[in-house]
Amino acid sequence: MSDTRQTVASVVERTRAVDAGNAVIAAYFLDQTAVFVPSEETLLVVPPEGETRRVLAHSGGILASDSDGERVLTSGDDGKAVAINAAGETRTIVTDPKRRWIDRIAAGPDGAVAWSIGKTACVQTAKREERTLELASSVGGLAFAPRGFRLAISHYNGATLWFPNAQNAAPERLEWKGSHLETSFSPDGKFLVTSMQEPALHGWRLADRKDMRMSGYPARVRSVAWSADGKWLATSGADQLILWPFQGKDGPMGKQPRMLAPYEHKVAVVACHPRQEVVAVGYEDGMILLVRIEDGAEILARKPGDGPVTALAWDLTRVAFGTEDGVAGVIDL
Repeated sequence: MSDTRQTVASVVERTRAVDAGNAVIAAYFLDQTAVFVPSEETLLVVPPEGETRRVLAHSGGILASDSDGERVLTSGDDGKAVAINAAGETRTIVTDPKRRWIDRIAAGPDGAVAWSIGKTACVQTAKREERTLELASSVGGLAFAPRGFRLAISHYNGATLWFPNAQNAAPERLEWKGSHLETSFSPDGKFLVTSMQEPALHGWRLADRKDMRMSGYPARVRSVAWSADGKWLATSGADQLILWPFQGKDGPMGKQPRMLAPYEHKVAVVACHPRQEVVAVGYEDGMILLVRIEDGAEILARKPGDGPVTALAWDLTRVAFGTEDGVAGVIDL
């Protein structure tokens, strides 16, 4: 940690340690209960009081996860998609008859679920009806729109917007050369942003398909998060927190990002507070900072020392984190 941060306010001592056992790929809060998703088999359910529960979800590696705040969804190389609630109860949502890997998963409105197997995107509606869409290349990411029943599917050379219930309507293609991976709608549904295989983001203003190129990163962007009001897109991929402005109708077009919390190691993962303009920033050396967007003020939440931070999640007053080394915890603010 740099000397300039020796005097930064700290909440490090307020951490409840959790032994994840394996690399943590994601963390979520279901009300006050933290759920950690390690890379293999077993999920960890950590209530605000009481003992941690280990819940078997898969018989192999866990490949993807998502949450709608009521449940955590996971998918694995055992060909299953599983939902878990705050009580640690699990339900198998999907079992692929050929036991193919379920690569991506996304939580949708009213209990809907989307998942992908290779070039096939699938949706299970709130009525448990299934829809499928074949793509020309493998699915890179899935995201439900904040309004309406619409799914964004990123893939090679762009993204596809699909209304699963409108079976007679052709999916809409958004074109941009290159490999598109994780995808995300802005909270107001006006923009779609994808991370690229190269060190860049790409976005579209959906009203007119206007392209937005967000580049200049030294490394691939593996983590993005929207501020609660949708005015900022926080991203990893550099040795500081990069925040792209989305306040106006043009989004970041023609604008420079705000850059905060510079450090000697790259940002690995970001997570935005659900109500305030504060970002939890996890670095490749294990350090975690809480950064206020307005003025860049910092609070040290975790000292450096272990492997890269790989998971961050907020409730209103706590941060859950996990690392590549299987170290995890809940920080009480």
